Amino acid sequence: MLGSLCTLITALTCVSGVTLVTQKPPVVTLTTGQTATMDCNQGTGNSQAVSWYKQVPGGVTQYILRYYHGWSSVYYGSGFSAPKFTSNHQSQSDYRLIINSLEAQDSAVYYCLTWDGSDNEYLIVTGSTLPPPVLTVFPPSADELQSNKATLVCVASLPSPSLGFADVTWTAAGSPVSSGVSSSSAVQQPDQTFHISSYLAIQTADWKRDKAYTCQVSVGSKASEKKQQADTITISHLLLYCFVQFDNFGLHDVHKSNVLNTFFLLFCL
Repeated sequence: MLGSLCTLITALTCVSGVTLVTQKPPVVTLTTGQTATMDCNQGTGNSQAVSWYKQVPGGVTQYILRYYHGWSSVYYGSGFSAPKFTSNHQSQSDYRLIINSLEAQDSAVYYCLTWDGSDNEYLIVTGSTLPPPVLTVFPPSADELQSNKATLVCVASLPSPSLGFADVTWTAAGSPVSSGVSSSSAVQQPDQTFHISSYLAIQTADWKRDKAYTCQVSVGSKASEKKQQADTITISHLLLYCFVQFDNFGLHDVHKSNVLNTFFLLFCL
């Protein structure tokens, strides 16, 4: 039930020099009434005050609080206070934001920032009844297949509680692909779902060799995948059909050979 869901998206942005701290898994499921904890690690040897911010997609960024292990109290932004929001530390470089008694309006992106810059890693939290994404994968166009490069397009429909954030991956013949991948920002639809598109640039020769490409989209514990490859199944079916007809009509071997030669000329050259 949508009213009982809580979608909490945390962007953990913790950088020290070349050390980028991320948090896995990228998606965690929580429901209203539970407690959310978000950790921010500044890296070894760093000890700075940490500020936390909240942003609802399409809304303004809100300052929640600022905390340092050497301070006696937490400093809050307007509209935020304990015991709903609080912070503590596990070490001089590890800080945690705690949100108690989660409500639907806690759905947002949460940022952890320090003064010397940051990078982002998203953690999405959503209700346990979240349905899986619905995927459609489009093959390269006929015009593209006349050139050396082609593009596969994966369009995912995401449920409203996801706020449009999802983890998209591609595989080629079962192996992960990272190069040639780009994705669009999520766009909310009139029915409140979100659509996101991911593009995979490939070599036309690979496609014609019938290599299988798979798009996988994950939101929380819910994941969907869709495979696309060149349509060689039709040729296989035709071959099978031919052999069945050989038996049905009692063709001799010489006739079979003539039919197979004709088939090869028509479909395989």
